[in-house]
Amino acid sequence: MGLGARLRRVPILELADGVRSLPRGQWNALVGEESPFLEWDWLAGLEETGVVGRESGWLARPLVAREGDRLLAACPVYVKGNSEGEFVFDHGWADAAHRAGLRYYPKLVVGVPFTPVAGSRFLVAPDQDRGAWITRFAGELREIAIASQLSSVHVNFCREDELAGLRDAGWLPRLGLQYHWIARGWSSFDEYLASLRHKRRKEVRRELRAVEEASITVEVRTGADIPEAWFDPMWRFYRATIDGNPWGRLYLNPEFFELVRGRFRERLTFAVALRDSTPIGGAFNVQKGDALYGRYWGASEYVKHLHFAVCYYAGIEHCIRNGLTRFEPGAGGHYKQVRGFDAQPTASAHFLADPRLALAVARYLEHERAETREAIDWYRERSALKPDVPDAARALPEEAP
Repeated sequence: MGLGARLRRVPILELADGVRSLPRGQWNALVGEESPFLEWDWLAGLEETGVVGRESGWLARPLVAREGDRLLAACPVYVKGNSEGEFVFDHGWADAAHRAGLRYYPKLVVGVPFTPVAGSRFLVAPDQDRGAWITRFAGELREIAIASQLSSVHVNFCREDELAGLRDAGWLPRLGLQYHWIARGWSSFDEYLASLRHKRRKEVRRELRAVEEASITVEVRTGADIPEAWFDPMWRFYRATIDGNPWGRLYLNPEFFELVRGRFRERLTFAVALRDSTPIGGAFNVQKGDALYGRYWGASEYVKHLHFAVCYYAGIEHCIRNGLTRFEPGAGGHYKQVRGFDAQPTASAHFLADPRLALAVARYLEHERAETREAIDWYRERSALKPDVPDAARALPEEAP
Protein backbone atom coordinates (compact mmCIF):
# COMPACT_ATOMS: atom_id res chain seq x y z
CA MET A 1 0.00 0.00 0.00
CA GLY A 2 1.39 3.42 -0.97
CA LEU A 3 2.18 6.15 1.56
CA GLY A 4 -0.57 8.42 0.23
CA ALA A 5 -3.19 5.72 0.78
CA ARG A 6 -1.95 5.04 4.32
CA LEU A 7 -2.10 8.74 5.16
CA ARG A 8 -5.70 9.07 3.97
CA ARG A 9 -6.78 6.29 6.33
CA VAL A 10 -5.87 8.37 9.38
CA PRO A 11 -9.14 9.32 11.14
CA ILE A 12 -10.54 12.59 12.59
CA LEU A 13 -8.99 15.21 10.31
CA GLU A 14 -8.60 15.13 6.55
CA LEU A 15 -5.33 15.18 4.66
CA ALA A 16 -6.24 16.90 1.41
CA ASP A 17 -4.63 16.38 -2.01
CA GLY A 18 -2.82 19.69 -2.07
CA VAL A 19 -3.73 23.25 -1.21
CA ARG A 20 -5.07 23.80 -4.72
CA SER A 21 -7.80 21.22 -4.00
CA LEU A 22 -9.18 23.51 -1.27
CA PRO A 23 -11.37 26.62 -1.67
CA ARG A 24 -9.14 29.65 -2.25
CA GLY A 25 -11.33 32.08 -0.34
CA GLN A 26 -11.71 29.85 2.69
CA TRP A 27 -8.00 29.06 2.87
CA ASN A 28 -7.07 32.74 2.64
CA ALA A 29 -9.65 33.58 5.31
CA LEU A 30 -7.71 31.29 7.66
CA VAL A 31 -4.43 32.97 6.66
CA GLY A 32 -5.77 36.47 7.32
CA GLU A 33 -2.94 38.92 8.01
CA GLU A 34 -0.35 36.17 8.29
CA SER A 35 2.67 35.60 6.03
CA PRO A 36 1.97 36.09 2.30
CA PHE A 37 3.73 32.78 1.60
CA LEU A 38 0.87 30.96 3.35
CA GLU A 39 -1.69 32.35 0.94
CA TRP A 40 -3.46 30.06 -1.51
CA ASP A 41 -1.98 31.65 -4.63
CA TRP A 42 1.59 31.04 -3.46
CA LEU A 43 1.15 27.50 -2.14
CA ALA A 44 -1.19 26.34 -4.89
CA GLY A 45 1.09 27.97 -7.46
CA LEU A 46 4.03 25.86 -6.26
CA GLU A 47 1.89 22.75 -6.81
CA GLU A 48 0.39 23.81 -10.14
CA THR A 49 3.76 24.60 -11.73
CA GLY A 50 5.38 21.39 -10.52
CA VAL A 51 7.81 23.13 -8.17
CA VAL A 52 6.51 20.88 -5.38
CA GLY A 53 5.38 17.31 -5.88
CA ARG A 54 6.56 13.77 -5.47
CA GLU A 55 9.59 14.24 -7.75
CA SER A 56 10.90 17.22 -5.75
CA GLY A 57 10.40 15.42 -2.45
CA TRP A 58 7.60 17.79 -1.40
CA LEU A 59 4.24 16.00 -1.57
CA ALA A 60 1.54 18.45 -0.46
CA ARG A 61 -0.96 16.95 2.00
CA PRO A 62 -2.48 19.87 3.96
CA LEU A 63 -4.23 18.83 7.16
CA VAL A 64 -7.68 20.41 7.35
CA ALA A 65 -10.64 20.39 9.70
CA ARG A 66 -14.09 20.93 8.24
CA GLU A 67 -17.56 21.65 9.57
CA GLY A 68 -19.75 20.78 6.63
CA ASP A 69 -18.26 22.66 3.70
CA ARG A 70 -16.47 25.19 5.90
CA LEU A 71 -12.76 25.07 6.78
CA LEU A 72 -12.29 25.61 10.51
CA ALA A 73 -8.55 25.09 10.69
CA ALA A 74 -5.67 23.87 8.54
CA CYS A 75 -1.93 23.51 8.35
CA PRO A 76 0.37 23.16 5.31
CA VAL A 77 1.77 19.62 5.59
CA TYR A 78 4.25 18.01 3.20
CA VAL A 79 5.47 14.44 2.95
CA LYS A 80 9.22 14.86 2.51
CA GLY A 81 11.49 12.40 0.78
CA ASN A 82 14.60 14.48 1.54
CA SER A 83 15.69 17.50 3.60
CA GLU A 84 16.10 19.95 0.71
CA GLY A 85 14.64 23.45 0.83
CA GLU A 86 13.64 23.48 4.51
CA PHE A 87 16.28 25.83 6.02
CA VAL A 88 15.92 24.12 9.40
CA PHE A 89 18.67 21.62 8.86
CA ASP A 90 18.31 18.04 10.06
CA HIS A 91 20.78 16.28 7.76
CA GLY A 92 22.79 15.23 10.81
CA TRP A 93 19.71 13.64 12.34
CA ALA A 94 19.11 11.70 9.14
CA ASP A 95 22.72 10.49 9.15
CA ALA A 96 22.43 9.40 12.78
CA ALA A 97 19.23 7.49 12.02
CA HIS A 98 20.90 5.76 9.08
CA ARG A 99 23.87 4.71 11.22
CA ALA A 100 21.44 3.28 13.78
CA GLY A 101 19.60 1.29 11.13
CA LEU A 102 16.52 3.53 11.20
CA ARG A 103 14.67 4.84 8.15
CA TYR A 104 14.48 8.65 8.32
CA TYR A 105 12.62 9.32 5.09
CA PRO A 106 9.80 9.88 4.44
CA LYS A 107 8.96 12.39 7.15
CA LEU A 108 6.42 15.19 7.56
CA VAL A 109 7.20 18.91 7.40
CA VAL A 110 4.77 21.68 8.33
CA GLY A 111 5.84 24.90 6.68
CA VAL A 112 6.32 26.63 3.34
CA PRO A 113 8.62 25.01 0.76
CA PHE A 114 11.92 26.80 0.08
CA THR A 115 10.83 29.75 2.24
CA PRO A 116 12.60 30.46 5.55
CA VAL A 117 9.98 32.96 6.73
CA ALA A 118 8.22 32.65 10.08
CA GLY A 119 4.44 32.50 10.19
CA SER A 120 1.52 30.63 11.67
CA ARG A 121 1.69 26.95 10.86
CA PHE A 122 -1.71 26.22 12.37
CA LEU A 123 -4.25 28.37 10.58
CA VAL A 124 -7.42 28.80 12.63
CA ALA A 125 -10.68 30.62 11.91
CA PRO A 126 -11.17 33.74 14.09
CA ASP A 127 -14.21 32.27 15.86
CA GLN A 128 -12.33 29.13 16.90
CA ASP A 129 -10.22 28.44 19.99
CA ARG A 130 -6.70 28.75 18.60
CA GLY A 131 -5.03 27.18 21.62
CA ALA A 132 -7.30 24.15 21.44
CA TRP A 133 -6.54 23.69 17.75
CA ILE A 134 -2.79 23.91 18.35
CA THR A 135 -3.11 21.12 20.90
CA ARG A 136 -5.30 19.07 18.58
CA PHE A 137 -2.97 19.49 15.60
CA ALA A 138 0.01 18.54 17.76
CA GLY A 139 -1.65 15.28 18.71
CA GLU A 140 -2.99 14.56 15.24
CA LEU A 141 0.34 15.10 13.49
CA ARG A 142 2.00 12.79 16.00
CA GLU A 143 -0.60 10.08 15.37
CA ILE A 144 -0.30 10.46 11.60
CA ALA A 145 3.44 9.90 11.81
CA ILE A 146 3.06 6.81 13.98
CA ALA A 147 0.20 5.31 11.97
CA SER A 148 1.98 5.96 8.68
CA GLN A 149 5.35 4.70 9.96
CA LEU A 150 7.05 8.02 9.39
CA SER A 151 10.19 8.90 11.30
CA SER A 152 9.29 12.41 12.39
CA VAL A 153 7.28 15.62 12.08
CA HIS A 154 8.91 19.07 11.85
CA VAL A 155 6.99 22.34 12.36
CA ASN A 156 9.40 24.91 10.96
CA PHE A 157 9.53 28.68 11.48
CA CYS A 158 6.45 28.64 13.72
CA ARG A 159 4.92 31.28 15.98
CA GLU A 160 5.64 31.53 19.69
CA ASP A 161 2.20 30.27 20.79
CA GLU A 162 2.60 27.27 18.49
CA LEU A 163 6.05 26.53 19.90
CA ALA A 164 4.65 26.71 23.44
CA GLY A 165 1.75 24.38 22.62
CA LEU A 166 3.98 21.86 20.87
CA ARG A 167 6.52 21.98 23.67
CA ASP A 168 3.75 21.32 26.20
CA ALA A 169 2.76 18.29 24.10
CA GLY A 170 6.29 16.88 24.39
CA TRP A 171 7.76 18.11 21.10
CA LEU A 172 11.39 19.21 21.00
CA PRO A 173 11.96 22.99 20.60
CA ARG A 174 14.67 24.35 18.37
CA LEU A 175 16.05 27.88 18.29
CA GLY A 176 17.52 29.53 15.21
CA LEU A 177 18.48 33.04 14.19
CA GLN A 178 18.02 35.38 11.27
CA TYR A 179 18.91 39.01 10.60
CA HIS A 180 16.00 41.44 10.30
CA TRP A 181 15.77 45.19 9.83
CA ILE A 182 13.32 46.82 12.27
CA ALA A 183 12.09 50.40 11.87
CA ARG A 184 12.88 52.89 14.64
CA GLY A 185 10.95 55.88 13.37
CA TRP A 186 13.41 57.04 10.70
CA SER A 187 11.88 59.47 8.21
CA SER A 188 14.55 59.09 5.50
CA PHE A 189 17.38 56.82 4.42
CA ASP A 190 19.89 59.53 5.37
CA GLU A 191 18.42 59.60 8.87
CA TYR A 192 18.80 55.85 9.04
CA LEU A 193 22.44 56.12 7.94
CA ALA A 194 23.04 58.70 10.64
CA SER A 195 21.95 56.14 13.25
CA LEU A 196 24.71 53.72 12.22
CA ARG A 197 28.08 53.58 13.92
CA HIS A 198 30.66 55.71 12.11
CA LYS A 199 32.55 52.79 10.56
CA ARG A 200 29.38 51.12 9.30
CA ARG A 201 27.92 54.34 7.93
CA LYS A 202 31.17 55.02 6.06
CA GLU A 203 31.13 51.51 4.53
CA VAL A 204 27.50 51.79 3.38
CA ARG A 205 28.20 55.10 1.65
CA ARG A 206 31.30 53.66 0.01
CA GLU A 207 29.34 50.68 -1.33
CA LEU A 208 26.55 52.85 -2.70
CA ARG A 209 29.08 55.19 -4.28
CA ALA A 210 30.75 52.25 -6.08
CA VAL A 211 27.44 51.28 -7.65
CA GLU A 212 26.72 54.85 -8.68
CA GLU A 213 30.18 55.19 -10.24
CA ALA A 214 29.41 52.10 -12.34
CA SER A 215 26.62 54.18 -13.97
CA ILE A 216 23.92 52.10 -12.29
CA THR A 217 20.71 53.33 -10.70
CA VAL A 218 18.41 51.22 -8.55
CA GLU A 219 14.63 51.54 -8.78
CA VAL A 220 11.96 49.90 -6.64
CA ARG A 221 8.46 49.23 -7.94
CA THR A 222 5.49 47.46 -6.37
CA GLY A 223 2.50 45.56 -7.76
CA ALA A 224 0.89 47.08 -10.83
CA ASP A 225 3.69 49.65 -11.08
CA ILE A 226 6.28 46.97 -11.89
CA PRO A 227 7.14 47.34 -15.61
CA GLU A 228 6.35 44.31 -17.73
CA ALA A 229 9.91 44.42 -19.04
CA TRP A 230 11.24 43.54 -15.57
CA PHE A 231 9.61 40.12 -15.23
CA ASP A 232 11.53 38.00 -17.74
CA PRO A 233 14.93 39.30 -16.54
CA MET A 234 14.01 38.46 -12.94
CA TRP A 235 13.86 34.75 -13.80
CA ARG A 236 17.23 35.00 -15.55
CA PHE A 237 18.75 36.78 -12.54
CA TYR A 238 17.48 34.06 -10.21
CA ARG A 239 18.88 31.37 -12.51
CA ALA A 240 22.25 33.14 -12.72
CA THR A 241 22.59 33.09 -8.93
CA ILE A 242 21.79 29.38 -8.79
CA ASP A 243 24.18 28.51 -11.61
CA GLY A 244 26.96 30.69 -10.24
CA ASN A 245 27.13 29.29 -6.73
CA PRO A 246 28.16 25.80 -5.60
CA TRP A 247 25.46 25.85 -2.92
CA GLY A 248 22.75 26.86 -5.39
CA ARG A 249 19.63 24.71 -5.76
CA LEU A 250 17.24 25.28 -8.65
CA TYR A 251 13.97 24.96 -6.75
CA LEU A 252 11.79 27.22 -8.91
CA ASN A 253 11.01 27.24 -12.64
CA PRO A 254 9.96 29.82 -15.26
CA GLU A 255 6.34 28.68 -15.02
CA PHE A 256 6.20 29.69 -11.36
CA PHE A 257 7.65 33.14 -12.08
CA GLU A 258 5.03 33.59 -14.79
CA LEU A 259 2.23 32.44 -12.48
CA VAL A 260 3.06 34.90 -9.70
CA ARG A 261 3.30 37.62 -12.33
CA GLY A 262 -0.42 37.14 -12.96
CA ARG A 263 -1.83 35.90 -9.66
CA PHE A 264 0.46 37.34 -6.99
CA ARG A 265 1.50 40.62 -8.52
CA GLU A 266 -0.09 42.83 -5.88
CA ARG A 267 2.29 41.29 -3.33
CA LEU A 268 5.47 41.75 -5.38
CA THR A 269 8.11 44.44 -4.89
CA PHE A 270 11.04 44.43 -7.32
CA ALA A 271 14.30 46.30 -6.80
CA VAL A 272 16.10 46.49 -10.15
CA ALA A 273 19.56 47.75 -11.08
CA LEU A 274 19.46 49.68 -14.34
CA ARG A 275 22.18 50.82 -16.71
CA ASP A 276 20.88 52.97 -19.55
CA SER A 277 17.35 51.78 -18.62
CA THR A 278 18.38 48.14 -19.11
CA PRO A 279 17.97 45.76 -16.13
CA ILE A 280 21.29 44.15 -15.19
CA GLY A 281 20.30 42.85 -11.75
CA GLY A 282 17.35 42.61 -9.46
CA ALA A 283 15.81 41.46 -6.19
CA PHE A 284 12.45 39.67 -6.07
CA ASN A 285 10.72 40.78 -2.85
CA VAL A 286 7.26 40.16 -1.42
CA GLN A 287 5.32 42.69 0.63
CA LYS A 288 2.30 42.33 2.91
CA GLY A 289 1.02 44.51 5.71
CA ASP A 290 3.93 46.29 7.36
CA ALA A 291 6.62 43.81 6.26
CA LEU A 292 8.91 43.31 3.28
CA TYR A 293 10.42 39.89 2.55
CA GLY A 294 13.50 39.43 0.39
CA ARG A 295 13.42 36.21 -1.61
CA TYR A 296 15.54 35.98 -4.80
CA TRP A 297 18.35 37.96 -6.33
CA GLY A 298 20.71 37.84 -9.28
CA ALA A 299 22.57 39.83 -11.91
CA SER A 300 23.69 39.40 -15.49
CA GLU A 301 27.14 40.80 -14.70
CA TYR A 302 29.31 41.30 -11.64
CA VAL A 303 29.38 44.79 -10.19
CA LYS A 304 31.09 45.28 -6.85
CA HIS A 305 28.62 45.87 -3.99
CA LEU A 306 25.61 45.65 -6.31
CA HIS A 307 24.17 42.83 -4.23
CA PHE A 308 24.12 45.01 -1.10
CA ALA A 309 22.68 48.03 -2.90
CA VAL A 310 19.83 46.09 -4.54
CA CYS A 311 18.99 43.50 -1.89
CA TYR A 312 19.45 45.54 1.29
CA TYR A 313 19.77 49.29 0.92
CA ALA A 314 17.02 49.65 -1.69
CA GLY A 315 14.72 47.55 0.50
CA ILE A 316 15.47 49.58 3.62
CA GLU A 317 14.82 52.84 1.79
CA HIS A 318 11.57 51.42 0.40
CA CYS A 319 10.45 50.44 3.91
CA ILE A 320 11.22 53.88 5.35
CA ARG A 321 9.49 55.67 2.47
CA ASN A 322 6.35 53.51 2.72
CA GLY A 323 6.07 53.14 6.48
CA LEU A 324 6.95 49.44 6.65
CA THR A 325 8.26 48.36 10.03
CA ARG A 326 10.09 45.12 9.23
CA PHE A 327 12.35 43.83 6.47
CA GLU A 328 13.29 40.15 6.48
CA PRO A 329 15.92 39.66 3.76
CA GLY A 330 16.15 35.86 3.98
CA ALA A 331 18.10 33.19 5.81
CA GLY A 332 21.79 33.23 6.64
CA GLY A 333 24.42 35.83 5.89
CA HIS A 334 26.18 37.40 8.87
CA TYR A 335 27.14 40.18 6.43
CA LYS A 336 23.58 41.44 6.88
CA GLN A 337 24.32 42.20 10.51
CA VAL A 338 26.97 44.82 9.73
CA ARG A 339 24.48 46.57 7.42
CA GLY A 340 21.79 47.20 10.02
CA PHE A 341 19.98 43.88 10.24
CA ASP A 342 19.97 42.68 13.84
CA ALA A 343 19.83 39.08 15.08
CA GLN A 344 16.32 37.82 15.76
CA PRO A 345 15.23 34.37 16.97
CA THR A 346 13.34 31.83 14.91
CA ALA A 347 11.66 28.72 16.28
CA SER A 348 10.69 25.22 15.23
CA ALA A 349 9.41 22.10 16.98
CA HIS A 350 10.10 18.46 16.27
CA PHE A 351 8.57 15.07 17.03
CA LEU A 352 10.69 11.97 16.44
CA ALA A 353 8.91 8.64 16.65
CA ASP A 354 11.86 6.50 17.69
CA PRO A 355 12.62 7.16 21.39
CA ARG A 356 16.35 6.52 20.97
CA LEU A 357 16.69 9.04 18.17
CA ALA A 358 14.45 11.48 20.06
CA LEU A 359 16.71 11.30 23.10
CA ALA A 360 19.84 11.93 21.04
CA VAL A 361 18.24 14.88 19.24
CA ALA A 362 16.94 16.32 22.53
CA ARG A 363 20.48 16.34 23.94
CA TYR A 364 21.82 17.96 20.79
CA LEU A 365 19.12 20.65 20.79
CA GLU A 366 19.77 21.54 24.42
CA HIS A 367 23.35 22.47 23.55
CA GLU A 368 22.37 24.10 20.26
CA ARG A 369 19.81 26.36 21.97
CA ALA A 370 22.42 27.57 24.44
CA GLU A 371 24.89 28.31 21.63
CA THR A 372 22.25 30.10 19.56
CA ARG A 373 21.21 32.28 22.48
CA GLU A 374 24.84 33.24 23.04
CA ALA A 375 25.22 34.04 19.33
CA ILE A 376 22.12 36.24 19.28
CA ASP A 377 23.30 38.13 22.36
CA TRP A 378 26.77 38.53 20.81
CA TYR A 379 25.40 39.97 17.56
CA ARG A 380 22.99 42.28 19.36
CA GLU A 381 25.79 43.71 21.48
CA ARG A 382 27.69 44.44 18.25
CA SER A 383 24.82 45.94 16.32
CA ALA A 384 25.67 48.24 13.43
CA LEU A 385 23.38 50.78 15.06
CA LYS A 386 24.63 53.26 17.60
CA PRO A 387 24.09 52.21 21.24
CA ASP A 388 21.59 55.04 21.84
CA VAL A 389 19.21 53.84 19.08
CA PRO A 390 16.04 52.39 20.67
CA ASP A 391 16.16 48.60 20.87
CA ALA A 392 13.68 46.63 18.77
CA ALA A 393 14.97 43.13 19.51
CA ARG A 394 12.47 40.32 19.54
CA ALA A 395 12.35 38.48 22.87
CA LEU A 396 13.90 35.04 22.92
CA PRO A 397 11.48 32.15 23.50
CA GLU A 398 11.43 30.87 27.05
CA GLU A 399 13.96 28.15 27.74
CA ALA A 400 12.49 24.69 27.27
CA PRO A 401 12.35 22.42 30.31
